[in-house]
Amino acid sequence: MNKMATDLMPPSQPTRNRRLDPKKTAVLVIDTQMSEITDEQARKRPEYVQAIRARVLPAMRRMIDETRARGGEIVYTRIECLTGDGRDACLDYKLSDMIIPKGSPLAEIMPEVAPAKDDIVLPKSSSGVFNSTIVDYVLRNMGIENVIVVGLLTDQCVDMAIRDGADRGYYMICAADACGAHTQERHMGALRAFAGYCRVQSVDEVVGTFATA
Repeated sequence: MNKMATDLMPPSQPTRNRRLDPKKTAVLVIDTQMSEITDEQARKRPEYVQAIRARVLPAMRRMIDETRARGGEIVYTRIECLTGDGRDACLDYKLSDMIIPKGSPLAEIMPEVAPAKDDIVLPKSSSGVFNSTIVDYVLRNMGIENVIVVGLLTDQCVDMAIRDGADRGYYMICAADACGAHTQERHMGALRAFAGYCRVQSVDEVVGTFATA
């Protein structure tokens, strides 16, 4: 970097390598719900369902447990309409036949990573959690600065959460092994695509960046 560029940099230039204060950190668990592991999904997308069971859920469980043990927050989203007929869903979900009615068993969080009693669970009816829920309001009320994103799908709802969170000023981290897409190729492509908006790490690497008291 030349001297002029260095002179123009702020005195306290932000860095993606900072340590995470657990008290200011939340794990945002995206759409890890029963609709993703139905028998139909297993027939249509066996690679996807296998990845969820063998890789995503164990990694996600560790990310949740490690963060909770340090006093961090766990916030869940799930695709679930506010109405029984889905009239409140976004147009894209209607066109894509992604309507999950209010109270449907398909909206339930997978038992392996089920919320604890006092965790926050936000229903959403669009791909972007920051667009169709009050997650921004909730995170700011709790003093959250760092958001670790895990969940499904890496190239859709996870992608949107990371980009939108970054635009709103949150320090975004993607725990890559705790995310999944319909194929490994799509998963890896998404990680490369949004890497400029967040820190992409494994769960073990994220845990290693938690600040100690």
